[in-house]
Amino acid sequence: MAREFETAAFTEERARQVLAAAGHPAPDARLLALGENAVFALPANGPVVRIGRSADLLDRMRGELRTAAWLEEQGVPAVRPAEPGARLVDGHPVSVWQRLPDPVRPAGAADLAALLRLVHRLPAPPFPLPKRELLSGVERWLRSAGEAIDPADAGFLRERRDRIAAAVGNLVPHLTPGPVHGDALPRNVHIRPEGPVLVDLETFSGDLREHDLVVMALARDRYGLDPAEYDAFTATYGWDVRTWEGCGVLRGAREIASCAWVAQHAPANPAALAEFRRRVASLRADDPKARWHAF
Repeated sequence: MAREFETAAFTEERARQVLAAAGHPAPDARLLALGENAVFALPANGPVVRIGRSADLLDRMRGELRTAAWLEEQGVPAVRPAEPGARLVDGHPVSVWQRLPDPVRPAGAADLAALLRLVHRLPAPPFPLPKRELLSGVERWLRSAGEAIDPADAGFLRERRDRIAAAVGNLVPHLTPGPVHGDALPRNVHIRPEGPVLVDLETFSGDLREHDLVVMALARDRYGLDPAEYDAFTATYGWDVRTWEGCGVLRGAREIASCAWVAQHAPANPAALAEFRRRVASLRADDPKARWHAF
């Protein structure tokens, strides 16, 4: 039965079935996000429940909970678990988190940079952190896309992935490697009355600190981030990753991962298929400024 659930399309309807099976039968739960995880806010100011797309994400979810506890010990403002562990429910990992108050304002690039400065000053934790394997999910996402995407596009991304993966291993960092958030965007910062906190810790890793900075450089070039916002980010952090000779390699890795991530939604979402095709076309044309749309 679990194997059947793992191969079924991960839709909001499917995620709500798992939510009920996990002991939270709340048809009015509010869906906050649907990607690698479905994230629900339970009614009556209840906690937030995260449901993973597939069983192989269980270890990562457990690592996320362990990281959150460590960040609390280190005094880094971040989301906190409401329950200590993650469990499999009908083939999907499930964890429960404390609910944050409504944000007092949208997070900005400078808010993110200030939190990254805290994270990038941390020592290694007393447990192993995974490498930031940006490209590790590419094959899984492309397979999830199945026949919805052109096999030639999938082959193009696989070839590009292999070539860039080899280049990543030869990078010489400018910053001292250590803990990184892994998906450092303002959307993963929540502004409480007390100040900003980090959320979405599932990609927290031990790797090149430049991983966290390339994300915003790509947002500036691909997703229309206001250059003034990017300037605020670099001013608050204290360095612009675009001056580093390895920036293009890490950026390329993230571009491939972003294309493949969108592909997994293509079977059920025509907008995702259109966005996937747009992204691949810009890579084929070697156009680093072609606009991508956030998905």
